[in-house]
Amino acid sequence: MVNVVVDIRPSLVALAFHRAFTRPVVEIDGVERPARWGTTEVPVEPGDHEIAVFFRYKGRRSARLGVGTGEFTVRDDTRSRPRVTARLGPRNGSSFKVTSL
Repeated sequence: MVNVVVDIRPSLVALAFHRAFTRPVVEIDGVERPARWGTTEVPVEPGDHEIAVFFRYKGRRSARLGVGTGEFTVRDDTRSRPRVTARLGPRNGSSFKVTSL
């Protein structure tokens, strides 16, 4: 297993709002994992993976707001730490832009 570092950030304009009222979620290969604003590490097996990042209002379990998707590859090298960034746009209704580094 290798930990993928997922850096999740809302826009600066909405930072206080999102920290107070929402929680980000990371979904890798169809499996949801709770995340936090900032850096979240997720263990994955080597290979190709699909990722979705979205947020929910606190107390809501089914909403998928601002969904952004991407792909990344984890090499067999356990010394490497793949990084994915997810940036949420400033407007209400913006989606995450997900980028693999």
